[in-house]
Amino acid sequence: MAKMSRDELSRALLMYAVTDRHWLGGRHLADDVELALKGGATFLQLREKDDMRMEHEDFLREAAEIKALSRIYHVPFVIDDDVEAAAEIGADGVHVGQSDMEAAKVRSLLGEDCIIGVSAQTVEEALCAERGGADYLGVGAVFYTGSKADATEVSRETLRAICSAVSIPVVAIGGITKDNVTELAGTGIVGISVISAIFGADDIEGAARELKEQTVRMLGISKPE
Repeated sequence: MAKMSRDELSRALLMYAVTDRHWLGGRHLADDVELALKGGATFLQLREKDDMRMEHEDFLREAAEIKALSRIYHVPFVIDDDVEAAAEIGADGVHVGQSDMEAAKVRSLLGEDCIIGVSAQTVEEALCAERGGADYLGVGAVFYTGSKADATEVSRETLRAICSAVSIPVVAIGGITKDNVTELAGTGIVGISVISAIFGADDIEGAARELKEQTVRMLGISKPE
């Protein structure tokens, strides 16, 4: 995928789906991902949790399969943390946390066209990530979440302060559902990042579609792309 402008990236971050094989129940991950895409997911992150880590070659095959889906549905595809895997399969970029590789180092390894996302919980972390070359920020957890045991909740005031402090797009992460997403209105975010709200649903496609509709209304977007 060619380098995206900031406006294009902001639109793509509307509904950011993060995978979690915990919810598969014997199904194939790519099948669940395609259901999320059919329901309207606009951005994909492949996340491999430490307690379910695969062999590297198996992970690369899975990543390549999901990358192929992202091309069919024309959505950006990034890998969580694993810069080496992102380079090997030609992902659009990576998302890194505060304890992972710094954005500037990622940029030097993957090039100017790659998308770099960074997790942040404070204005200081957000500004540091922006200076380091991050293209977007994931800020949270904005609600309690069981997806990350060490996640600390970020207040609505801090979320607004981060959005005001940086010029790069911000997505809210952590515990977001169709029932609470409206509480994020007016914070300055461009979209939401979710795991269980989509992949933990019995009807993944339907859950994605409903959540996207709620998010569009929350953001006041009249004609989503």
